[in-house]
Amino acid sequence: MSINVGILAIQGDVQENIDATKRAVTELGLDGNVIPVKTPEEISNLDGLIIPGGESTTIGHLSLVNSSLKKIKEKIEKGMPVLGICAGMIMLSKTASDRIIGKTDQPLLEFLDIKLERNSFGRQRDSFQADISMDSIDIPVFNGVFIRAPSVSDVGSGVQVLSKFNDKIIAVKQGNIIGTAFHPELTQDTSLHKYFVNLVSTSRN
Repeated sequence: MSINVGILAIQGDVQENIDATKRAVTELGLDGNVIPVKTPEEISNLDGLIIPGGESTTIGHLSLVNSSLKKIKEKIEKGMPVLGICAGMIMLSKTASDRIIGKTDQPLLEFLDIKLERNSFGRQRDSFQADISMDSIDIPVFNGVFIRAPSVSDVGSGVQVLSKFNDKIIAVKQGNIIGTAFHPELTQDTSLHKYFVNLVSTSRN
């Protein structure tokens, strides 16, 4: 059975996620299509979606304009797995504020029951890499790439913390939704993309 995984292609690390997801599908020996998506019609045919890193406010507002945000909500409500990376995690959260400017007025999907702080580790010049672990999903070591990264200050009862760095929560899972503060697509390690693709494949069966 073939799976369809989409990368939301509004803005951000689209091609990097397409490449990483294609490698993950191949390494898992699965039959799958990995495609960039923008429109509600394209999103309606997906089994799983990755919302990439980029500028969350821009992605949110542009997604509102063409009604793709509404279609994404409908698909998630029906159980479609989603991986939100950096800006993608911000969009999936119920509340988001900025470390510098405070509360932000941006469209959110409001699925992840978390309190999130944008730019938690600083601005672009403060970007860094660090080894992290996600033991609960059998990824003991992973090279996390943090670029204007958010962090999670609090989680609801249904949210599983997957990883922390310097006591800050940087990866979470709630049902079929995964959010990461770091950019897995900017490394050669496909462990997290393979975990997500497996989640998509399992939910399809």
